[in-house]
Amino acid sequence: MSIVTTAAPAYSLGQLVRYMLRLGTLGFGGPVALAGYMRRDLVERLGWISESDYKEGLALAQLAPGPLAAQLAMYLGYVHYRIWGATLVGFAFVLPSFVMVVALGWAYAHFGGLAWMQAVFYGVGAAVVGIIAMSAARLTLKTVGKDRLLWAIYLTLAVVTFVTESEIAWLFIAGGLIGWFWRAPPQWLHKGGIQAVAAANLPAGAGIVAGFDWPLLAQIGGFFMKAGAFVFGSGLAIVPFLYGGVVTQHHWLNDRQFVDAVAVAMITPGPVVITVGFIGYLVAGLPGAVVAALGTFLPCYLFTVVPAPYFKKYGRLPAVKAFVDGITAAAVGAITGSVIVIAKRSIVDVPTLAIGLVTVVLLWRFKKLQEPVVVTAAALLGLVIYPLLHSHAL
Repeated sequence: MSIVTTAAPAYSLGQLVRYMLRLGTLGFGGPVALAGYMRRDLVERLGWISESDYKEGLALAQLAPGPLAAQLAMYLGYVHYRIWGATLVGFAFVLPSFVMVVALGWAYAHFGGLAWMQAVFYGVGAAVVGIIAMSAARLTLKTVGKDRLLWAIYLTLAVVTFVTESEIAWLFIAGGLIGWFWRAPPQWLHKGGIQAVAAANLPAGAGIVAGFDWPLLAQIGGFFMKAGAFVFGSGLAIVPFLYGGVVTQHHWLNDRQFVDAVAVAMITPGPVVITVGFIGYLVAGLPGAVVAALGTFLPCYLFTVVPAPYFKKYGRLPAVKAFVDGITAAAVGAITGSVIVIAKRSIVDVPTLAIGLVTVVLLWRFKKLQEPVVVTAAALLGLVIYPLLHSHAL
């Protein structure tokens, strides 16, 4: 069943690509805000996309793993221009923020030892904890609500993430299966036993080209492809998974560097997930950044264009909805657990505790306050406070 409408589109593919390029360059506020901009501009102001097509794209983006805003953009590109539209629109939407984080990665790698940059991230790291905490709280209220089954899944993942300091991908799948079997059990469940479901890591291939650390790049590609394929929820949902792999498992970055990487994602436009480019750069330079970004966004691209023609028919089935509810509760639980883990590393004294708490209060009190504004203010505070506490550093 095709989603392509019979009427000729009122815009060219080039116009849509230019719009997404501009949105990727100037769009701050995270996935929900970016999705709102697309609706305001493409549905209401320009009339390029119908309300029904937009809602279906948003539903698919929420259903599939990966970054919500990027998947929505790809789906909107697919509506009238199919594979080429999804491909070019997705590339245009991600490219600007990727270039920005790679440039910041270069600066961080070359000047990260300077006292002024340490001071900036001293304040920003504490603000990031507050931002993630508020994100977790809002997601919890929105996705878990008063549902006891979802609360059980949520709390289990929160505790496991906190104790292990990592995100266990198969528990996400387990959460989805529990929601499915409990809410909309398939008929075969009553006739036979439950067969075990195992998720295998995608194999990462490597070639031989002089100058590249191909084993490391293959490892980076495999890890970030798994992140793109298994992380449900938008924006900061990927943070606990990245922390578990990048810091705890592979030891590519230390705690300080990881929090700084999340902070970089907060101060740049476009999808928050683009922090993978920054991480990849710190691990293996520009090739690492490219491989990390491709690994993360390729699964979400496939999860958008492959089911798109069939989504109208199957997307609203009770079994599908129950699976998504369970896996989303697991994702939010993992985010909550990661808040505590990251806070232990970033809240190191009274000033950072104060910055974190003030961030939470401001975001709770002023609903429309943009995260980049908070991060910028925290950076300025860091420049003032850090030298006073570490006078020998300047």
